[in-house]
Amino acid sequence: MVVRKMIELLGARVVLEGDYLGCDIDSGFCSDLMSDVLAFVNESTVLITGLTNPHVVRTSEMLDLKCIIFVRGKIPPENVIVEAENLGITVLSTDLTAFITCGILYGAGLRGVTIQRNEHGGIV
Repeated sequence: MVVRKMIELLGARVVLEGDYLGCDIDSGFCSDLMSDVLAFVNESTVLITGLTNPHVVRTSEMLDLKCIIFVRGKIPPENVIVEAENLGITVLSTDLTAFITCGILYGAGLRGVTIQRNEHGGIV
């Protein structure tokens, strides 16, 4: 799903255009725990979160994420926006809750990240 389509579906505000409005995203992941994001996400995933601190952008940088969607109308502080701008990350904000945001994107065809388990039930 192209980021521009996400904006349309969610009625989202573009906080920072970044370099990726036309980027195709394969999956979505919603979390406020950046350790979970690091464990399960890849570069073609959109991060959906209510957490607005610098760790979100640093985590996104480490994974080469293209887009972050902040939910519940949250706008990150200026230092977070500047950090995202330096990396070219597209930043959106929607007034919707995380649950509704995920539901809308899923209903429109975006799928979640697949978590794989080994033969013992542990996460790979």
